[in-house]
Amino acid sequence: MIATILLQAGAGGLGGFGSFVPLLLIIVVFYFFMIRPQVKKQKDQKKYVEELKKGDKVITTAGIHGRIVDVADTTFLVETEGGGKIRFEKSAISLEASKALNTPPAVAK
Repeated sequence: MIATILLQAGAGGLGGFGSFVPLLLIIVVFYFFMIRPQVKKQKDQKKYVEELKKGDKVITTAGIHGRIVDVADTTFLVETEGGGKIRFEKSAISLEASKALNTPPAVAK
């Protein structure tokens, strides 16, 4: 019974390739709407962190505000408002929050 159903399904329609077309379309859509933007965001984050230097104001992913005091290979030494200094991994710096902090507000006309 199952063999008969399988033979009838394989004999008609577009053949083997036609059943893969919807799957290929799903993969392409998934790539352009999910994977590609994420890869671009990661590249932007990496570039931003590499360009940071001593004196830049930053916000970490944990929400800590501070100013970079020292730059090492994989870490930043960040001075907080109270004068305390905390060492953070470079990956802990938030791109969106830090850019918003360093961008001057638009002047209303």
